[in-house]
Amino acid sequence: MNSYDLLGHVKTAAVFCFLGLGILGLVWLFLVKVLPFSLRKEMEDDQNIALGIVLGCLILGISLIIAAAIHG
Repeated sequence: MNSYDLLGHVKTAAVFCFLGLGILGLVWLFLVKVLPFSLRKEMEDDQNIALGIVLGCLILGISLIIAAAIHG
């Protein structure tokens, strides 16, 4: 394995990383628009731990789907 192969793999990983983060950001913006309540208010002001757990699981699930799609 030469340095050109390694550099190509690093570039590909960086592109997919930013692509995955962009998709995850779009999903978050979609949730903010669709949900009938303010996520910030519910989690910060009202201390809604259940909502934080559900959103964390949702983000992990979407991340796994993106990673599987990238991996092939």
